[in-house]
Amino acid sequence: MAQDPDSEEGSQNQNQILKSHALDMVTLFNSSTIDSEMEADLIRGILDSGGIPSILTNIPYAGLLGVEVKVPRGKLKEAEALIAEAKAAGPEAAAEAEAASEG
Repeated sequence: MAQDPDSEEGSQNQNQILKSHALDMVTLFNSSTIDSEMEADLIRGILDSGGIPSILTNIPYAGLLGVEVKVPRGKLKEAEALIAEAKAAGPEAAAEAEAASEG
């Protein structure tokens, strides 16, 4: 049975060391709403569980304090996919995952 060359290539890319501009931090999320810090913390938790490094920064917005979550440029697409997957799964999946980790 023949191997799918695309899947083999994908696994090699995951183990590849990022260098140069791939390590530049880019904004994945920013907000200045009242619950922005909570949402940023949730996003960082999702990224951490997926093995994607991130930083949280406070930024001023016209007298308000907002937050940004930044990831390495080389991991941006992967981070966006993780966030989209978590949103699609919904809060029920998060509660199930939390219950499974406690037990």
